[in-house]
Amino acid sequence: MAVTLGELAVRFGLTLRGDPDRPIDHVGTLSGAGPRGLAFFSNPKLIDQLAAAQAGAIVLHPKMQEATPLDCLLASNPHASFARIATELHPPLAGPAGAHPSAVVAADAVIHPSAHIGPLAVVGARSRIGARAYIGPGCVVGEDVTLGDDVRLLARVTVLEGVRIGARSILHPGSVVGSEGFGYAPEGDRWIHVPQVGSVRIGEDVEVGANSTIDRGALDDTVIGDGVKIDNLVQIGHNCTIGAHTALAGCIGLAGSSHIGARCRLGGGVGVAGHLTICDDVTLMATSFVTTDIREPGMYAGGSIPIESAADWRRIVGRLKRIDGLNRRVSDLERQVGTKEHASDEERS
Repeated sequence: MAVTLGELAVRFGLTLRGDPDRPIDHVGTLSGAGPRGLAFFSNPKLIDQLAAAQAGAIVLHPKMQEATPLDCLLASNPHASFARIATELHPPLAGPAGAHPSAVVAADAVIHPSAHIGPLAVVGARSRIGARAYIGPGCVVGEDVTLGDDVRLLARVTVLEGVRIGARSILHPGSVVGSEGFGYAPEGDRWIHVPQVGSVRIGEDVEVGANSTIDRGALDDTVIGDGVKIDNLVQIGHNCTIGAHTALAGCIGLAGSSHIGARCRLGGGVGVAGHLTICDDVTLMATSFVTTDIREPGMYAGGSIPIESAADWRRIVGRLKRIDGLNRRVSDLERQVGTKEHASDEERS
């Protein structure tokens, strides 16, 4: 679809500098978008790229407008405004209303007439599918599932019994919601399976990345708040809760009964041990491993030493192993020269 810059300015409440009649039909990079394309710029450190831009128009902050002669849409948050415009210019594909002949839909499932059920998809008994929902090819929707309006299951998504997903949420290919959590009771040298009788509740405007998994609760439900964004290959254990508008990058693992607050940001590869609580507005740097509660907002890091050559790594680890012994020697010397009366129990341990 093509719209003019003037129409975009009015629709998204932006200030226009340039030709209001310039047609725009796609978004792209500064160098890759053509004369009918729209790009965005937000990083002053990349000012050289702005000077060489080939796009027809650019979304950028008003303070940066003098750095380019191109037509501009001026926004206080260029990236967010660009995202909204990109969604307008590149809407998601919508399948035709109704079920594909190869789909298997339970007779008592309640499907809104505008919903799309794709090839080889399955919808279980008593499930309810909202208006304009999209269930892509090969998806499995179990029994007693509720999908809100405009929910999109893109392809090969599995949503098991009793799961509820709020409006406008998107599940990417291969994601699994409602599989059994890792629940076992030890008995001697054996493990006894504990049935996972809870389910999963996902709020509105949530996005779940490809091949990510969200386990059902053991007794209560696993709960994902509104607006949560989950990257690819993320594991969320049973009975976890994630507060609204938190973002989880790829390869994160949350052990069972982890409780993550609202507006948190977890970098790639973060691990959270079970039964811990992280308060609102916490940022965890990539590969951090959380083993205690975090009760104050802020930025935290707890990963291993940054990558080094193998020789340097062995030397660093060797020194770390000698820290306790060095601490005891220093304490002994301080006591001998009279600068420290007693070594603490912790130092002597």
